Amino acid sequence: MKSKELGETDPWRERNFVLVLEDGEEAFGAITRFAEEKKLGGASLTAIGAFSSATLGFFDFGTKRYKEIPIGCQTEVLSAIGDVAVGDDGKASLHMHVVLGMEDGSTKGGHFIEGLVHPTLEIMIRESGVSFRRKKREELGIALIDL
Repeated sequence: MKSKELGETDPWRERNFVLVLEDGEEAFGAITRFAEEKKLGGASLTAIGAFSSATLGFFDFGTKRYKEIPIGCQTEVLSAIGDVAVGDDGKASLHMHVVLGMEDGSTKGGHFIEGLVHPTLEIMIRESGVSFRRKKREELGIALIDL
């Protein structure tokens, strides 16, 4: 286990945003672009809304790849949580998981790869007073926050 005290932060240095995506926007790319534009080096986020289609993933440690879970129908975004860190390339690195509600009340969830918004996605983003670094772990095949 690792931990790092973030310290007492100045609430005037932390920024909070509400980002509302419109019908037809691809969510993962739009959120990533927003994080880049605002130079977010560390943030947490939550979201609700809906998708006309989405792709989730489940990480297979044997192949070190995500098994894609395509969802080709309208879904409700029941829960979406994630974070933003600085990736190996120095740019914003978004990591999100979602739970999607189906028409019959069943759910599907996993690592968020992409989603086509319909009709909206409302994202609350809270910037941290400090930046985080996401670093690729070759032995695992994924990038994790490095303290």
